[in-house]
Parts: sequence; structure tokens; C-alpha cells
Amino acid sequence: MISILQNIMIQTMFKGPEMEKVLQAPPPPGAPPFAAFMASHFQLFFLAFLIVSVLTLASSIGLLKRKNWARLLFVGLMVLGIAWNLGSLILQLTMFSSMQDSFANAPGAPNMKPFMIGIAVVSVIFALGFSGLFGWIAKRLLSSAVVAEFKQ
Repeated sequence: MISILQNIMIQTMFKGPEMEKVLQAPPPPGAPPFAAFMASHFQLFFLAFLIVSVLTLASSIGLLKRKNWARLLFVGLMVLGIAWNLGSLILQLTMFSSMQDSFANAPGAPNMKPFMIGIAVVSVIFALGFSGLFGWIAKRLLSSAVVAEFKQ
């Protein structure tokens, strides 16, 4: 439901000539390529998230009904979740290094390095934790006992 509302908001609030002008502006100098891409294609990001949410809901309902296609789809979503978490770590480290350079070059700016390190450590813990959990769920769904349940 949240993803549906986000997409409605994105498609209604961010349409118009003013927003088109802002989105077509060149990225600030030194901006990481991923940040520039996301700024100009954020609507696709929210649409992709909606699609993944719908697939997750459909596969969850299918799992409750013991449908094999739902089990396989859910395993695929868990693998996608692992890839997303690990890829996000790389992007975060890229963004953090760029942000730290920006803070370091600003006159009178406080030292943000300890804060950035703290965020990076927590991000790594969460990404590895969720990746482990998703891997465990996928492994269980591929186990022979669970596969047998879905063949009945």
C-alpha cells in the first residue's frame, strides 16, 4: 500500500514544467555517477520498488497456498535482496567518500569522519545481517523437506 501511495505521489507531484527543468539540470560537480543517475531517474526506482512489492505479495500468498511457482519466485526475491544489500554497501561507501570530501573542503565544517564511520559500520552490520537472513530463507525454501511439501 505504501509503495502504491509513493508512486501516486511521485507521478503527481513531480510532473510539470518546473520539475522537468530541475531534473534536466546538470548534476553538481563532483557528484557520484550513481547519485546523478538516481536524481534523473528516481521515478523508475519507485516503480521498480512497486513491482518488487507486488511480486513479494503475490509470492507470499502463493507460499501460503503451497504453490511451487511462489516458492521459486520467493527464492529469487531473496537472492535479489542479497544482491541489493551487498550492492548498496558499495554505493554507500562511494557516496560516503564523496560526502566526506565535500565536508572536508567546506570552511569551518565539523569533522564528520567519526559520524560517517559509524553510519558505515551500522550499514555493514544491517546489510550482512539481512543478507544472511535472506540466504537462510532461500536455503530453507530449497531444502528437500520444503520442496516435498510443495509437491503434495
